[in-house]
Amino acid sequence: MNKPLGSVIEGSLTGGLEVRLHPDISVEDMRVGKFLVVRGRQYDFFCLLTDVCLGTSSDRILVNPPHPEDDFLLDVLSGSGTYGTVNLSPMLMLNKFSQIPPSLNGGASLNGNGKGKKAKGENGKAALASFEAQTNMEWELLPVKTVPSHFSQVFDANENDFRSVFGWEDDPTRKNFSIGQPLDMDVPVCLDLKKFVERSNGVFGKSGTGKSFLTRLLLAGVIRKKVAVNLIFDMHSEYGWEAVQEGKNVKTVKGLRQLFPNEVVVYTLDPESSRARGIRDAQELFLTYEMIDIEDLQLVSRELNLSEASLDNANILAAEYGSSWISRLLEMSNEDITIFCESGKGHKGSIASLQRKLMRLEKLKYLRPISRQDNLKSLIQSLSAGKNVVIEFGNQSDLLSYMLVTNMLTRRIHKLYVNKAEQYLQSKQESDRPYPLIITIEEAHRFLDPAIAKSTIFGTIAREMRKFFVTLLIVDQRPSGIDNEIMSQIGTRITALINDEKDIDAIFTGVSGAQGLKSVLAKLDSKQQALVLGHAVPMPVVVRTRPYDQKFYEEIGDPDWGTKSDEEILVAAKAAQMDLGF
Repeated sequence: MNKPLGSVIEGSLTGGLEVRLHPDISVEDMRVGKFLVVRGRQYDFFCLLTDVCLGTSSDRILVNPPHPEDDFLLDVLSGSGTYGTVNLSPMLMLNKFSQIPPSLNGGASLNGNGKGKKAKGENGKAALASFEAQTNMEWELLPVKTVPSHFSQVFDANENDFRSVFGWEDDPTRKNFSIGQPLDMDVPVCLDLKKFVERSNGVFGKSGTGKSFLTRLLLAGVIRKKVAVNLIFDMHSEYGWEAVQEGKNVKTVKGLRQLFPNEVVVYTLDPESSRARGIRDAQELFLTYEMIDIEDLQLVSRELNLSEASLDNANILAAEYGSSWISRLLEMSNEDITIFCESGKGHKGSIASLQRKLMRLEKLKYLRPISRQDNLKSLIQSLSAGKNVVIEFGNQSDLLSYMLVTNMLTRRIHKLYVNKAEQYLQSKQESDRPYPLIITIEEAHRFLDPAIAKSTIFGTIAREMRKFFVTLLIVDQRPSGIDNEIMSQIGTRITALINDEKDIDAIFTGVSGAQGLKSVLAKLDSKQQALVLGHAVPMPVVVRTRPYDQKFYEEIGDPDWGTKSDEEILVAAKAAQMDLGF
């Protein structure tokens, strides 16, 4: 067993535990976010370190401190006159006597992947069998309803502790996926992906902290473990195909289409951009004016500068001309508008203003007045067949296009899933059960702003909590811009560094014991660290996020990726620029 780090000296169920470090433990080795275990008499308490403090036994030491070069006096005071303390927030407890794990003595040990290393001889076989029994054991993890007794010893969490809380990625009984490792250990921290897809989830962090890499990592896990099908609205062309690695000039990382060529299909609003980036089989996606609903215009009213009067007159036109009202409006002359309004339908000035503003739609090359081809039907068939769909926007990635297309498609797909869910509830046949769908959106606060969240399809999906087998994966750097009711429904939150106080408060909306976790979040590194909490993990934990690199490609099942040199990538990038006319 590891040597103890300190003793519990004070604490409460609501305020957490205060631990005095032993004299031989340096306070500088204690870092916020560290996972520690308090070994009580009856329970083991799994805790998160939330604060580090310095203490003295007498104020006289502070009045007359020793000279910095007086090593002898510093050593004399250390541990007695001066000491370190840490504050712990208990998250879970394990009854030591409810289930005693079998011993791993006799030749078996744990490696970094949670597998038993087989030893030679009968002892090794017995140990391996013992380990297999342990990996199939259900641990009795309990919510914290008490505190350890005075002077209970505190230890660094070991591999078995992490196994008992987070499981292992290769557990055949679960759909676990490693999201990263603890700050000071090489052991996987796993999400339970079955629980992950049960609710809407969020990836948060300020710009440059790696949200896109975290999102790509999660999506790869969901696809690999086959727990849901994904519809990804790829605003900046980062998920489907190659994307530039942050901090590098030409180094790229692989997209989901390359990792899973038989399970991911790419649709694009900008086929020229997609071809230039090397996607030869991306299917062009185009929409028609008839598909635009008043709700879609309400969502982009800020981008189109539409007033309430304009939207009221849009409803009048829609009532008169049905789904073709936009095409009819754009074809109207001033005289046609005058005649229409003289019949007592609408206001001439407002309709003329609406016409001018909707003329911006004519510049969007993926929007067409009439189309004989229905490739939206092809997209829906891909989802129904269990294919994961990435929609690339290319050079059409302005907020107007992103919000308009995302809302239009999501409304239709959600309606389809509602019908499927109702059919399943009526038939009770497993063959009618819809395959869970995760819809990934970026700039989520634009869709879930408090002023519009109750009336948008995204607010509806977030509140339904998979009632119709559809959930959201929202990616955002401004969680404070998302409606509080929606944030309280987010099941699992994976958060990189955030500094703004309003955003930090928003992350912990609906989370009990959030005060200690706020200090943990504020102290994260700006790269490759995240706080994971919520439905898919038993307790909050800070992780070094799993690298999205060659090793990951091999683990996910594609050993051939990564053979191109930087020079070859640079040549390909220049060729793509020439194709675009740059």
